Parts: sequence; structure tokens; C-alpha cells
Amino acid sequence: MMHEPMPLRCGLARLTAIRHGQSTANVLFEEAAETGYPAALLECGDAQVPLSDLGLLQARAAGRWLAALDPAHRPDLVVSSPYLRALQTWDGMTSHAREQGYTPPPAFVDERLRDREMGVLELLTPAAIRTRAPEEAARREQVGEWFYRPPGGESLADVTVRVRDFLTELRDGAPGQRVVLVAHDAVVTALRHALAGLGSPEPEAAPVANASVSGWEGDGTHLHLAEFGTTTHLKELARP
Repeated sequence: MMHEPMPLRCGLARLTAIRHGQSTANVLFEEAAETGYPAALLECGDAQVPLSDLGLLQARAAGRWLAALDPAHRPDLVVSSPYLRALQTWDGMTSHAREQGYTPPPAFVDERLRDREMGVLELLTPAAIRTRAPEEAARREQVGEWFYRPPGGESLADVTVRVRDFLTELRDGAPGQRVVLVAHDAVVTALRHALAGLGSPEPEAAPVANASVSGWEGDGTHLHLAEFGTTTHLKELARP
């Protein structure tokens, strides 16, 4: 007999997760997906990948969204991934929010919010993996994305383990607070799975757009999903 999932106990008032703005690696991956050809490798490691010009604009748009929040809904605590693209996103948000008359709290940095580590496949597009490591591309397809662990890297299930550990510490250290996280799509997906709790099924693939907002509302004991991957605040950027 199947049991209902046991949600993770977490007494935050609200948890909001913002994915970083578009990065230069995102641009290369999108181009590779459109053409089907491997993209040129970046000269930096994944942790040093910066925002693109559009990503910088998205960060400012997210800052406008932050400044427009009702004062009662603004964050008490902000925690960021240590990766450059996440830090640049928060810097852009903070800068624009200040221009709107609101100064957000400074961000803590926690390495458990880093992006999924891809090991020997770091910064390789799917097309490049099929060309350079076809056996890994085949194993990835066979195992499935949630459990596939590249050599020297992590599966999405692994990411969920460290995110769950982070949530436990956050629960104990910031009860009743409103918290904003600035991180990556893998982390946002892991948050959703971890908060669903013990016995929750492997989550279905759901895109987490750059600079999107996902939020959970607290009832004093658990957090309940209120929005996932919202991009309404980015509509101005889509206008010609």
C-alpha cells in the first residue's frame, strides 16, 4: 500500500527561490540545441560563468519585482549560491531595488546552493557529450536524468540530498522568517522535491526559466508551493 508523502517540517513564513539570470553558458547551450552541433567550450569553469547582457537586464527586472513587494512580504534573510552568475544576479537585483528606494539585506553565501556538478562533462552540451562521450550519453538516457550521475559529478537526487540538509539548517536557524534564495534550476527543482517530503515521487521535468520566481508559503509547520517558475516580472524584456 502506498503512503501519502510526509512533507518536510519547516516553519519559515515564506521561502522564495530565484534562478539566476541568463548566463553566457545558457546562450551557448541554446545555440547548440537549435543547430544540433557542439558549442565552443568556455574558457572558465562552471563556477565562474558570468551573466549575459540579457541576464544582467533580467537581474534588474527581478530587482524591480523585489522592490515592489509589500514591506510585510520582503525578505528577512537572503542566501545565494557561490557561483558568479548567482552573485551577479543578486548584485543586479540589489542595485535596482536601491534605485527604487528599498535596500535588501546582504546575502549569505552557501555552497550547498551551487549548481549541479557535472564532473568530466562540465559545460559540455548534450550534442558535445554525444560526440565526445557517446557511452555516457547512452547511460544518461538509460538511467534517466534524475538518477544519472556523470563521472565525478552529481545526479539530481544527489543535489536534493544537500539541499535537504540546507533546509534543515535553515529551518532551525530562521523560524518564522521570510527567506530568499538565489540559485540554479537544479536547486529549485531539488527544493520542490525536498519540501514535498519523505515518500514523494521523483518530480516530473519542469522548466525553471532564468530569473524566474518560485515560492512556498508557510503555515507555521510546513511550506506549501504557491508558484513555480513565474516570469511575469520579465515581460517588459520580451517587448520589441
